[in-house]
Amino acid sequence: MFRALFILISCFFISLLSFSASANKVDPAKLKLASVSAYVTDLHGKQPLYVKNADTQMPIASITKLMTAMVILDGKQSLKQKITFTQDHRALIEFGHTRIRRGSQINRGEALRLALMSSENLAAAALGASYPGGYTAFVNAMNRKAKQLGMNHTVFVEATGLSPMNRSTARDLAKMVKAAYKYKTIRDYSTTVVHTAYFSKPKYKLGYTNTNPLVRGKRWTVMLNKTGYLNEAGRCLVMVAKVSGRTLVTVTLDAYGKRTPIGDAGRIRQWLETGKSNKISQSAQHYQRQKLAKLSDS
Repeated sequence: MFRALFILISCFFISLLSFSASANKVDPAKLKLASVSAYVTDLHGKQPLYVKNADTQMPIASITKLMTAMVILDGKQSLKQKITFTQDHRALIEFGHTRIRRGSQINRGEALRLALMSSENLAAAALGASYPGGYTAFVNAMNRKAKQLGMNHTVFVEATGLSPMNRSTARDLAKMVKAAYKYKTIRDYSTTVVHTAYFSKPKYKLGYTNTNPLVRGKRWTVMLNKTGYLNEAGRCLVMVAKVSGRTLVTVTLDAYGKRTPIGDAGRIRQWLETGKSNKISQSAQHYQRQKLAKLSDS
């Protein structure tokens, strides 16, 4: 009797382990993404779960700001120190759109939060310009950090991501995301849903909203996030998120259409939960072929 019971219990645990192992296995061929390039991996995993053109170097737009944040925090400058937004800072973003008034002030921590959660370009430029040694020293520090992280196919020329010359690969960016996740400040600031920033000289306030709707919703547990967009880079999204019981790093670059990164995130989630994903549109497939042809020619 006891032997039969032992065999029954053993079979139960073997079945449970087999189920768990099969649940953790996913077929990359079953995942279809609209993004031109992608990399999906467990946060602490060494091998990717899915790769797509992951070693193709391309513009990364405001994904850049994760490196900007790491370099700022590594520099140990006070997050409470005030930064004044100047005409020179405006010139660094080629006088592009910003709601921040020239001459106004905010502390470094607030500027960093706005750069991460709402991709405020002037905030990122001012952070770089206020770095010890100035803007050139800051960009050099960004590239040194990239090399330290083993991002051997990455180059930065400025702090915001407005330049298409900031280039990387999905595989390299997964390394950057994993490194950024170790900074609690980056985790907190990049996943801030809404925030009111209070400026001085003159006094005024501005409301900001996270650029990633998945952070604002209730269905996802997003633990780190950064969006990016340029004409040359398309729509980009990197995240650390809880998906189907895993802590996942996802990198999707150059997506077709404003909502496509969110659609690709949903396809990744569906793939992990069901083993397959929805198809992508013919227009997205055409876009990918065009972009890959341009990248191979450049």
